[in-house]
Amino acid sequence: MSAAPVWSVDPRTGNPREQVAVEATAEEVDRAVRAAHAVRDALADRAARAAFLRAAAELLEESGAHIVEAADAETALGPARLTGELARTAAQLRSFAEVVDEGAYLDVHIDHQDGSRTPPWPDLRRYKIPLGVVAVYAASNFPLAFSAPGGDTASALAAGCPVVVKAHPDHPATSELCASVLRRAAARTGLPEDVVTLVHGFDAGVELIRHPLVSAAGFTGSVRGGRALFDAAAARPAPIPFHGELGSLNPVVVTGAAAAERAGEIGAGLGGSMTLGAGQFCTKPGFVLVPEGATGDQLLKALTETVSSTGSGVLLDHRMRDAFVAGVRERAALTDVVAPVTPGAAGEHTVSAGFLTVPAARLAAKGPHDALLEECFGPVTVIARYTSVDEIAAVLARLPGNLTATLQTATEGDDPDAARLLAALTPLAGRILVNGWPTGVAVAPAQHHGGPYPATTSTSTSVGATAIERWLRPVTYQSTPEALLPPELREDNPLGLPRRVDGRRA
Repeated sequence: MSAAPVWSVDPRTGNPREQVAVEATAEEVDRAVRAAHAVRDALADRAARAAFLRAAAELLEESGAHIVEAADAETALGPARLTGELARTAAQLRSFAEVVDEGAYLDVHIDHQDGSRTPPWPDLRRYKIPLGVVAVYAASNFPLAFSAPGGDTASALAAGCPVVVKAHPDHPATSELCASVLRRAAARTGLPEDVVTLVHGFDAGVELIRHPLVSAAGFTGSVRGGRALFDAAAARPAPIPFHGELGSLNPVVVTGAAAAERAGEIGAGLGGSMTLGAGQFCTKPGFVLVPEGATGDQLLKALTETVSSTGSGVLLDHRMRDAFVAGVRERAALTDVVAPVTPGAAGEHTVSAGFLTVPAARLAAKGPHDALLEECFGPVTVIARYTSVDEIAAVLARLPGNLTATLQTATEGDDPDAARLLAALTPLAGRILVNGWPTGVAVAPAQHHGGPYPATTSTSTSVGATAIERWLRPVTYQSTPEALLPPELREDNPLGLPRRVDGRRA
């Protein structure tokens, strides 16, 4: 039987554009992983890794027009959005080059021998080493920043781990282009090209997570697909870390004082955030608690105006479009659910944005309305109207884990509910916002893009400098002669690394 073809498809029409590749067989996945494993020692040199990451950023920018054109043809995300995403992707690569140069991620600790302690201390020297080959599962909604050249790949390479990328079927041509750029960057800086390889196909993704030489995996996608891979990673004879981003509702709470102060501003801001990128951001605010009464009504009026003025949009593929239309229809049919602006199908290939409202009391206990507490991918949000802070607390207690949680509070004067509600939101998410909107994730050292399950399957972040920690493990050398120590742990610190010596920063 011949291998299945991999087609690039235009989501604006549903028509195939070109055959890009063929799905990888089990034997081809095995060859890709073994090729990556064979070159892992080539990434040991920190200076070479940093140069590679910078070269990758430069080559991505040089090829930017071609990459953006291909990505737009496959995702319909638009040149402006994709140009910004390409800039972000290049910035991520450069930021990890800086992380590698600095070396603090190695977390070097040296404790000298001390016989006066109880029990006595031997000489102990600890740092972190790369895990090995990392499997990266590309995201549908970010064909650059969370795919072949994205944050998982950049952070794994920065850690010294070769990467095998499983391309997303929504943008295979873009993935091929970006993988070729990364491989050219490797060659330009004297590294073997196989530090990055690319495979296609659903079965290839399953084979990849099971391969004995794969040491860790990063995933961005659906709860169903991510959970299946997570379970497979745990079921291996030697389980491996699986850092998955699976789904997020990204709740927002609008206090009564905030609604009284700036209902129109909040409604307009919510409309802009929930429809950004046709509602296909993983940080889309998908569930919002708004007070009953006149001020809440004013907020919904502004939201209605903003959403109604949003044109129809194209989702990443027709499967997602069908799931959006069906999901909205299911939710809208529930008792006491109203659609002030009806979301759903706008045309054969497009969808329209909208929102649903429901009394918050309907969500305080388990029941058929639980579907409203699940992510619906696309331009829709659920507005739950509450009558008391206790009602808010009861609903929040039922929410799953999230990437973000947002509190809209009064900006002037006292807001008596703010502290209690902020405390109730904090356990729900990895990033807590006050008087902002969650769509937009800064690539910064203090960033955390993760959260309790099902937002992510680990406590790590996939954005920011500390994303590198996912692909490392600590090792301690005890009573080891200086000549046998790795350079990072030698007494004279020949690499000039930041470190702690006998408990103090050196």
